[in-house]
Parts: sequence; structure tokens; C-alpha cells
Amino acid sequence: MDNDISPEWNPEASASFWINRASKSLQRRQDERLRPLGFGMSQISIVRALADGGSASQKDLVERAQVEQSTMAEMLARMERDGVITRKPNPKDARGSLASLTTRARRRLPKARAALIRGERELLAGFSAAEKGLLLALLRRVVGNLERTPVS
Repeated sequence: MDNDISPEWNPEASASFWINRASKSLQRRQDERLRPLGFGMSQISIVRALADGGSASQKDLVERAQVEQSTMAEMLARMERDGVITRKPNPKDARGSLASLTTRARRRLPKARAALIRGERELLAGFSAAEKGLLLALLRRVVGNLERTPVS
């Protein structure tokens, strides 16, 4: 029996509860900002990877976004349907394709960036520069801990 968790465990006193709640709230808020521009927060890592006008394979995007292959396939299909990306055959892999942003999506990027910056300012309103730096450092450590520790 695992004795590390007390029977009186209080989720609201745990960091994981608040990180999860903050993540969900942030995702919802940023999606509201991005939706009118044709983007979603879950797509941002893909959009960012393609923002320079280049193209990338699904495999490369999976690595950059750190999502499962099937999740990426669904995301790319939605993004193609919504006119955010186009796909063309990959000359280096006959079974794969290369994704790139549509001209329309690239034109909307500056507004999307501005919306995300506004969201960041709201998120950190009232924080000093030192507090912002500390929060970033702590969150990076949390992510590092999660990414290098196997689930037991």
C-alpha cells in the first residue's frame, strides 16, 4: 500500500491541481482569442514551426509538438480542412506529406501573436519582473521533472 498520500489529501492544496486548473483556464481563454483568426491554442506549436514559410513532415511536427502520431494526424486533417495548412507529397518519403501554412494563415499570424501577447499580459498582471522570471523558472523545472521521470 502506498503510504505517501494521506487519506485527508486535499487537491486544492496541491501544485498539480492549480497547474491543471491554470492550464485549462489559459487554454480556454487563448482559444477564445484565436478562434476568430482561424487558429486554436493546441495548434500553436504547429503554426510556430511553419511560420517561417517552410514546410515540415508529420514526423517532424510530432517531435516539435510532443504529441502522439494519431493526435497529430487528426490535428493536421482539421487544420487542412479549416484552411490553415496545405499538404503536398514529401519528395523524400513517398508515404508522407509536407505541411505548410496557407497564405491566409500567414497573413493572420501577426494578429494571433498580438492576441497571445495580450493574453500573456493579462495572465501575469500584477507580477513583478522578478516574479515572472521565478514563475518561468519554476514551471520549467516542473516540466523537466515530468518529462524525465517515468510514471510509476
